[in-house]
Amino acid sequence: MNVPAELKYTNDHEWIKIEGNVGTIGITDYAQGELGDIVFVDIDPDLEEIEKGESFGTIEAVKTVSDLYAPVSGKVLEVNTGLEDAPETINQDAYSGWLIKVEIADMADIEALLDAEGYKATISG
Repeated sequence: MNVPAELKYTNDHEWIKIEGNVGTIGITDYAQGELGDIVFVDIDPDLEEIEKGESFGTIEAVKTVSDLYAPVSGKVLEVNTGLEDAPETINQDAYSGWLIKVEIADMADIEALLDAEGYKATISG
């Protein structure tokens, strides 16, 4: 299972890549494996803001639907609309099949997230 060291993680299996004050958010390799074949990603293309810990959309697999939870609060800069036509991109590579990009409102939100080792410990236990 792929858990890149440069990313931060949530207990809800989202990852975030931090570049300055911009965060790129997706679901982890573990999460996509647990979900199985992803058939639909539902994120409002007009989404403007997300709040840490709150749902910003859903991801649907053949047998289940799961909420997507924001690891940070911030202004939405971009929604990956390419997933509308190719949601299976997340199954192929969870780290290139990102969901949204946000301008992080409070960098302190990052401190509460897990590093790669912490995330590995939560999924192995």
